[in-house]
Amino acid sequence: MTQKYYPTIGLEIHAELATESKMFCSCKNNPDEEHPNVNICPVCMAHPGALPTFNKKAIESMIKIGMAVGGNVADFTEFDRKNYFYPDIPKGYQITQYKFPIVSGGELAGVELTRIHLEEDTGTSKHDAGAGSLIDYNRAGVPLMELVTEPVIHDPETAMRFAKELQLLLRTLGVGHANMEKGEMRVEANISISPDPNVFGTKVEVKNLNSFSVVGKAIAYEIKRMTALHEAGRADEIVQETRGWNDIKGETFSQRTKESAHDYRYFPDPDLPKLHLHSLFSLEEIKGTLPELPWEKRNRYVSEYGIKPEDIESYVTDITLGAYFEKVVSLFSKKDAGLIILASNYITSDLIGLQKSNPEFVFPTHELFAELITLANDGLLSSRAVKDILPILASENRSPKDIAEERGLIQKNDPEALKKIAEEIIDKNPAVVDQICSGKESAIMSLVGQMMKATNGSANPKLAQDILREIIMK
Repeated sequence: MTQKYYPTIGLEIHAELATESKMFCSCKNNPDEEHPNVNICPVCMAHPGALPTFNKKAIESMIKIGMAVGGNVADFTEFDRKNYFYPDIPKGYQITQYKFPIVSGGELAGVELTRIHLEEDTGTSKHDAGAGSLIDYNRAGVPLMELVTEPVIHDPETAMRFAKELQLLLRTLGVGHANMEKGEMRVEANISISPDPNVFGTKVEVKNLNSFSVVGKAIAYEIKRMTALHEAGRADEIVQETRGWNDIKGETFSQRTKESAHDYRYFPDPDLPKLHLHSLFSLEEIKGTLPELPWEKRNRYVSEYGIKPEDIESYVTDITLGAYFEKVVSLFSKKDAGLIILASNYITSDLIGLQKSNPEFVFPTHELFAELITLANDGLLSSRAVKDILPILASENRSPKDIAEERGLIQKNDPEALKKIAEEIIDKNPAVVDQICSGKESAIMSLVGQMMKATNGSANPKLAQDILREIIMK
């Protein structure tokens, strides 16, 4: 079936860099500051005669990002003035980059990138019905990365996946926290549809999307809105504009006509020198400091451990959890695939579950957890016993084998002892035995359950089932 309309989406994503100080002054970069207008100075407040200076760490962070995505790190770069007048811009212009970004090209999550440039953030506006609008300039001048993708995204899911991968990359590199709820990462989506896949339609920009789900909802809404206008013969009502997102109504709304580049009157900032990055920084040294990147870690986990994709994603997105898993695996005396998978299953289900139900729950030490999983893998502990021992391990910090022995949780693997229990249970359940003999194999599990109860959960379930079947089928 031929598609009637073809969506095209490009993303512009802003993310604050986690430097100690702001981009062009020594004021503290603290997104958690609760008191307004304390991290400010004559430079970031644009007092006459105050001159900006570069934050070298911010530029180095940009180089790391560029290298990670396979982009071209420019030798020559410069900063420009982007002129527009909002109350949260103390200068009346923003220092940004126009013609010569630090990074051009590259790819992330299968999406081609146009450029990644560095600029300064604005202040924050706070609107109060009684007090009017208030401005907090603590954020003004914070180093801000802007990444622009090529218009190669065609659905909301790809856009959300890309934004998540960028957040993960920034955190992995240690260059940004990218907490969307704090405004440390903001997404803008440029959206258009066209009946011709080779021709772009009129685009709108939806600004300040502050969660991954909102990114998806806003794009889906715009595609639906534009499609309805096309279907009604009113495609000319789609104009190039900036729109916002109303989360309560679940719809976008018009804010203003979209500006063009000439509206901002860009020109090189006369107070900042031109930069030649290849001589100012050792690119090879910076490249050598890059950590294992998310996609590299995913590939390694597949080849080395063979664990479930959802487990891999848990370890890649949660660096602390991933480190815990790898430390546990390193303690196993043998790199047995079954042992590794068993450990991963208990980490991502039971340990995470215990932590969710009790935020103060602390994971057992790597050594004790590895010992516990080894006991389970060797058939000495049932799954139920492992689940019972886990919370005890976290609080008592002692050998899981000792705990199991004290509580009678070591699995009975003595066939002769289990055979006697099995014979007694079979004698008491002739009706169930008849069902099994007539072909209803699943009925045997009720007998296994009785054996587990008779042994206080210490019987090896598989061995118990094998013994029951052997006796019944004689």
